[in-house]
Amino acid sequence: MAGIWLFFMALTVVYLLPGPDMILLLQTGARQGRGPALATAVGLGIARGCHVALAALGLAALFKAAPWTFDVVRMAGAAYLLWIGIQCLRTTMLPDLNGVPTSCTAPRWRQAIQRGLLTNLLNPKALLFCSVLLPQFIDPQAGAVLTQFATLGVVLVSVGLLFDSAYALAGAALGRWLQRSPSAQRLQQWLFGSLLIGFAVRLAFVQQA
Repeated sequence: MAGIWLFFMALTVVYLLPGPDMILLLQTGARQGRGPALATAVGLGIARGCHVALAALGLAALFKAAPWTFDVVRMAGAAYLLWIGIQCLRTTMLPDLNGVPTSCTAPRWRQAIQRGLLTNLLNPKALLFCSVLLPQFIDPQAGAVLTQFATLGVVLVSVGLLFDSAYALAGAALGRWLQRSPSAQRLQQWLFGSLLIGFAVRLAFVQQA
């Protein structure tokens, strides 16, 4: 498979760029601790795997043929991000993470995974990204195209999970530090909430290329 290292470098650049996934992980880690943040990372990984599969099935072509389907997913994703952002703004104080910061009950695990899953799955830009990027690194002369697509998909999900886990742990560390300052807690609350709302507004107005 040609250009696998170039593909890895391209993914690294993309995952370093601030976006709703990164902000969600940092906010979850700061607010709920390491366990829920890592569960959110798992949800994001599942969503990216779904995007890879949908890209292989040609869902991006459906968006082109029926633009209203893109708009439905886009508005649903924007509404979900807006809801998360508002929930973040409504939060008044961080819990005490000095006790058991890594604990996470089963319902909280499921909720965190679901939030990560829906945040990414309802972002049509993520699907279009997979649909545009992956075919550029596939060489029909190098073997079965489906096998190459699957290999690139595994790399995409794995690299994303590594970065997401790092952001989750960074958010948890930030949450422990914020325990020392109520004013810093309020700043974090408004910053992350406002960023998520801003991403929601941007997604609501994004157009297909």
